[in-house]
Amino acid sequence: MAGVPEAVVSSAGTGASPGFFARERTIAGPKFNRWLVPPAALAIHLCIGMAYGFSVFWLPMSKLLSTTDAATCANLGFFAALTSTNCNWTVAQVTHIFETFIAVLGISAALWGGWLEHAGPRKAGFVAALCWGGGLIIGGLGVSSHQLWLVFLGCGVLGGVGLGLGYITPVSSLIKWFPDRRGMATGFAIMGFGGGAMIGAPLAAALMKHFADTSAQGVATTLIVMGAIYFIVMAAGALGFRVAPNGWYPRGWTPAAKDAGKTMVTHNHVHLSRAWKTPQFWLLWAVLFLNVTAGISVIAVASPMLQDVFGGKLAGLADAAATLSAAQKAAVVAAAAGLVGLISLFNSLGRLFWASLSDKIGRKNTYFAFFVLGIILYCLLPTWGHLGLAGLFVATVCVILSMYGGGFATIPAYLADLFGTQMVGAIHGRLLTAWSAAGVIGPFLIAAIRQTQLDAGVAKNLVYDNTLYIMAGLLLLGLICNALVRPVKASVFMTDAELARERALQHEDRVTSTAETSARGGFGAVGVLAWLAVGVPFLIGLYIALAKAVALF
Repeated sequence: MAGVPEAVVSSAGTGASPGFFARERTIAGPKFNRWLVPPAALAIHLCIGMAYGFSVFWLPMSKLLSTTDAATCANLGFFAALTSTNCNWTVAQVTHIFETFIAVLGISAALWGGWLEHAGPRKAGFVAALCWGGGLIIGGLGVSSHQLWLVFLGCGVLGGVGLGLGYITPVSSLIKWFPDRRGMATGFAIMGFGGGAMIGAPLAAALMKHFADTSAQGVATTLIVMGAIYFIVMAAGALGFRVAPNGWYPRGWTPAAKDAGKTMVTHNHVHLSRAWKTPQFWLLWAVLFLNVTAGISVIAVASPMLQDVFGGKLAGLADAAATLSAAQKAAVVAAAAGLVGLISLFNSLGRLFWASLSDKIGRKNTYFAFFVLGIILYCLLPTWGHLGLAGLFVATVCVILSMYGGGFATIPAYLADLFGTQMVGAIHGRLLTAWSAAGVIGPFLIAAIRQTQLDAGVAKNLVYDNTLYIMAGLLLLGLICNALVRPVKASVFMTDAELARERALQHEDRVTSTAETSARGGFGAVGVLAWLAVGVPFLIGLYIALAKAVALF
């Protein structure tokens, strides 16, 4: 990818040659092929997708010190634990790292989305690689020195910035390269984020086992090694990006006429400064927030929920509440782990499936499907539990999680339809604050409801019923918000002069490449190698997830 010829940069009025990371240096030349962009995006998203697999570190992180003073450590609070070197951290304390980087993801995407549009995907992707890879290395140093605050700073804050920038970096480029299949294009990239844990979690487990003899639980060295690997892979992906010239279109494709009845798809563009003030933006914010809150709540408790609801039945016993032998407990745990593997699989593949389907049926109809089908399935889960139908329960959870992932992959195309493509990456960045809010509220909500039910004496196998009905209620609110979405008013579109100024800020006026002659090259050996580089690891992760799922059957 790095050897593909680029567009010729005009020297007139430029003063100095643009730097290597400048956006104008990445505008595609005549021999570039658009199918080289998705693997570059996947290289970044498969790395940052390890965010979903970080739970593999929680238990080892709680066992770093072999000798501690039980009396001193018994009542050690969270803030004291941040600097303590004499007490093991609790699982509850380290799990806040996940909430931290999800919150920072949305904040950083919102803050720097506009900068990304002007800086271009090469520079933004490289900065994301520095932050995510460097954050993991700093987190590893924090584990090594047993300084929890440093782990939060590295993995949580700096890593969260890398997540936010890495997540939105490919969006604008992909949508412009695939005007004919916006959903499929973003689905490819965001599928990587859902599948990153399928690769990263087994890799982390293997590395911790390998380094267990040289460092406590092998955690510190594993984080450092993975940080270095992720930096290299993400940097390679960033260097592979090319930007489509304005007005570029695939050969043989013509845009739908403005009066073709696709009222939800605009041919104009809305500036970021106006987009986030429209009712459409906030309705889509609510749509994403409610869909993610319901889905992430299931992810947060999927393993314990399966064990609580079905118990001994997962080990072949007739009574869910029967006392289990050590072997039967192991079988139950293996079954729960199989569900986690299936969740990763459906979360990932659902992103490509639903986003591609949205190209056929429209984004609004796709979200209608998420909410209507979701309400039905959430309400059916308690019934499957009462009837002891574990197979149907698992299948239902998998479909729910496919729609959770599909919501993430469809929303960028939904935004492009409503607000145009010129600043869709920045607008998407602002919208991701909904994910940050849901990432904190969803797990907290379901944990609080579960604990309230237990305190009230509700049996473990029934404790999730009301929670699931509440999630269905949230989806009903999402259904209403989606129904209220209308095309934006003409008054918020950029004028020709405003659009020209925005494009000048992206330095495209300094490039002689034209939409008619650019990016008409063949796929070639470079394309094959690029797809193999991301496809082989993904398929390995897919195999591992399926192997774990076998324990369910």
